[in-house]
Amino acid sequence: MTEPGTTAYRSALIEQNALLRDLVRGVDPEIDIPTCPGWTVAKLSAHVGRGHRWAATMIGARATEMLDPRKVPDGKPPGDPQGLDEWLRTGAQAVLDAVDRAGEDTPIWTFTGPKPAAWWIRRRLHEETGHRADLALALNRDVDLEPWLAADGISEWLDLLTAERPGNPGPLLDEGRTLHLHATDEGLGEAGEWMVRPAGGLVSWEPGHAKGSVAVRGPAAVLYPMMLGRLPADDPRLQVVGEADVLTDWLARTSF
Repeated sequence: MTEPGTTAYRSALIEQNALLRDLVRGVDPEIDIPTCPGWTVAKLSAHVGRGHRWAATMIGARATEMLDPRKVPDGKPPGDPQGLDEWLRTGAQAVLDAVDRAGEDTPIWTFTGPKPAAWWIRRRLHEETGHRADLALALNRDVDLEPWLAADGISEWLDLLTAERPGNPGPLLDEGRTLHLHATDEGLGEAGEWMVRPAGGLVSWEPGHAKGSVAVRGPAAVLYPMMLGRLPADDPRLQVVGEADVLTDWLARTSF
């Protein structure tokens, strides 16, 4: 499988935004989101739309440090359904427009240090995929991500976990313990396998097949929400082989 590029991420962001809006449209905004305790459909929608504007504002400002999300212009969603739908749509588009104005390679603050502005397109894409999964599960629907997109979501999540975390919360993997993930979808190749190893208090990962302390196999669209803590590790569509406690510890330490 060819590695996705910025063009693919741009198209996917707009597509995933439209699919998320489809889920929001017409449902009770006070429906609870079980995978995000304390959240409702309304709060999740506000989080996604404000987050897009937050990223776009930082890109536009060529930010060298994190801006306060509470001070984002137009950060409050409209109260009517049609206005909310348009607000969500224009939020995603604002990210792309900001990158175009700044230039894809312009360095911008990120959670993992300065990165090219285009980094934010992929980050906001997977904010959409993760929270669309939350909505789908809350509405008793399948998480219907394409395999390449779910697999890329796993890689992007692992990339975030390789960065320094505030407060020294402890290792994500104990020394000598490793995690192997294997998406069983056809056509993914190395992009559908991940080997995660401890690296001091952080982790490192590389694509490809290797033997881990624990291995988890299953469709990418199931592996991805499992890694985000949205689906349980004992989901019948997954196969866990080896030291299951390594996976249990990993999920507990990477929850957010």
